[in-house]
This record gives sequence, structure tokens and C-alpha cells, in this order.
Amino acid sequence: MEALFWGCLIGGVLFAVVTVLLGDVLSGAMDGVLDFLSVDFFKPVVLAAGITVFGGTGIMLVKYTDLSSMPQVVISLLVAILLSIAVYFGYVRPMENSENSTGFSIKELAGRIGEVTIPLPAEGYGEVMVRVGAGNTLHIASSFDKTPLVAGVRVVVVEVADGILRVSELEERKGDDYEHS
Repeated sequence: MEALFWGCLIGGVLFAVVTVLLGDVLSGAMDGVLDFLSVDFFKPVVLAAGITVFGGTGIMLVKYTDLSSMPQVVISLLVAILLSIAVYFGYVRPMENSENSTGFSIKELAGRIGEVTIPLPAEGYGEVMVRVGAGNTLHIASSFDKTPLVAGVRVVVVEVADGILRVSELEERKGDDYEHS
């Protein structure tokens, strides 16, 4: 039984090292062969942690307790499951949510504040600059209210239709800040 635990400990450590060092290379080479395993919980970090903890706990139980093989396996398995859950909810999930990206969907611009950069005629198109993340993006726009809008006017994106921002002049009230960042 001790050989199984040592194998899991060494295998888990090697798996973690290989995943960290060669994860992207292996992922590209295998081209989605293991996609059927991509249940949300079974991430490489979680699996490596579980296998390694199973092996390490088993080795410690063999060395420091007088338990028989079956309780050692059960206790090691329970500790591995608990630690894997902790790694998933304490590390993996928060890291997935904190991923930064400069990508955005144009549909996300509805409700955002922008500024007219190229005047918008009552009928036709102009250009609006909208702040997205840490930068500004320029988009083709038309007047939602069918009123002309001059350059420099602050606008709000009312809707996005066919890749065109439909905007209306922002009416600011004193003391209110409508800036959406």
C-alpha cells in the first residue's frame, strides 16, 4: 500500500510540474482529445492537488499510525477530496473570475456613456468614443432621437443594432455623475 501512496505523491508532483511547464504545449498537441473530461471541477490544478495529497496523506498515515490499509485509503481519499474542494473554491474559481481581457461584446455597450467624435446628423452616421476597460473605443453611431449631435457632446448608448450604436444626448443633472466605468 505504501508503494501506491508514494506513486500518487510522485505522480501528482510530476503531473503538476508538467502541467505548469508544458500545459499549453500539451493542450495544443492533443487538440482537445481530453475535452470530454472538462467537467468544471476537474481542472489540472485540482487533480494534481488531489492526487498529491492522497499520496502524501497515505504516506503519513502508514508511517505515523497503526491503522490497517483500508482506513488509510479511506482517510487519505477523504482528505484529498476535501483539499481538492478547498483548492477549487479557494484558488481556481477566484482566478477564473479575475481574468483580465481587453475583449468585449459590442452588445455590452448599451447604457454606457460616450462622446461624439464625428458629428451625427439627424439621419445618417457619425462616430462615438466609448470608454471600455482601460481604453477608449470608437464606434459608428446614429442618433436614436433623430436629432443632430455635434462633436464633443456626451451621449448615452441606448441600444446596439446591426453593429451600430444608437445614441441619445446625455442630460446631466447638477450634482449627478452618470459616468459608467
